[in-house]
Amino acid sequence: MKFVTFFDGCVKSGIVSLDGSIISFSEMRLDFSDLNDFILRAGKQDYERLKEFKNHTSKLKFGEAKLLAPIVTPRQDIICLGINYMEHAKESAKFKGEKFDGTREYPVYFSKRVNEIVGHNGEILAHEDVTQKLDYEVELALIIKKDAKNVSEQEAGEYILGYTILNDFSARDLQIRHKQFYFGKSLDTHCAMGPVVVTPDELDSANLDIKCYVNNELRQNSNTSQMIFDERYVIAELSQAMTLKAGTIISLGTPSGVGMGLEPPKFLKSGDVVRCEIENIGVLENIIK
Repeated sequence: MKFVTFFDGCVKSGIVSLDGSIISFSEMRLDFSDLNDFILRAGKQDYERLKEFKNHTSKLKFGEAKLLAPIVTPRQDIICLGINYMEHAKESAKFKGEKFDGTREYPVYFSKRVNEIVGHNGEILAHEDVTQKLDYEVELALIIKKDAKNVSEQEAGEYILGYTILNDFSARDLQIRHKQFYFGKSLDTHCAMGPVVVTPDELDSANLDIKCYVNNELRQNSNTSQMIFDERYVIAELSQAMTLKAGTIISLGTPSGVGMGLEPPKFLKSGDVVRCEIENIGVLENIIK
């Protein structure tokens, strides 16, 4: 199943049916204002109702809709993983002039403050008055569907609503200046997500091609099988001592090929078009303004 959020006179959420139609919650006679609301209040009967409409059709087609981020306003900061692909760990260390020993014993976690997530075809502000080293990062992200505490790796999949594409835009100069991720990752509009959220039964999260293009030039090209720590490990580890609330977004890190890792580095500028693709999820494209 694919969840979607879109604008059709007002902000609506729903699903994409098998023929590519968008069917809103209201069309299915479900009283949920958006996907966040669905995550918080939906019961088993509501999920069954969605399944009944997978074969339905409607006037609004996916390719014609004004798509928004599946979750426009996250309930809390996004949890991100740093350097979770080995080749990206190498290029990151090189950019910072550090040595990398080739091992990664534990995940690197940080938070990304996001007031409003940008959707497919949305504009990303260059913030040229603040940063001259704006970078892209295509990532596989997941959304937690129910509170998770003391969850084992074997149980972790039961807590995942679905997967989506996230572009973790990053101001590298701010990261270096402040010697941490938070400010450089959290500028307004610097998180894009979409185009849909795909439920776990429709893909193999451990084997998805993941790519990023800038102005049609392929920059990142990898597979989620190359992740060092998968989502089940992450959910199990974090939930040992902190509750992952329903609606939590976790982004699982980016592969190599980011702008800072190129020789010479290539950073984003106004007018650039960034296109992220993940197999079985779709395309997330944004323009830098």
